[in-house]
Amino acid sequence: MTEKADTKTTAKKAVPSAKDPMHGMTLEMIIVQLEQQFGWEELGRRIKIKCFTDDPSVASSLKFLRRTPWARQKVEALYIRSQRPAK
Repeated sequence: MTEKADTKTTAKKAVPSAKDPMHGMTLEMIIVQLEQQFGWEELGRRIKIKCFTDDPSVASSLKFLRRTPWARQKVEALYIRSQRPAK
């Protein structure tokens, strides 16, 4: 009986923090939200990559960002910054 109780306690500790802004977000969800918030033109100014400046689309952005870790990191960082409450 004590083994089951220990398992449940351990499982609760493994639950990700609700404060993580990336929790449950897919790359597609991030791109769509950033595009709605900033628009393609502003995204292209903030992160200078062709998938945001030359004929932008969610599909082309996904394709590029999935193959390019440095660009994906920039997009994720912008998303995290955009989720912070304004001071």
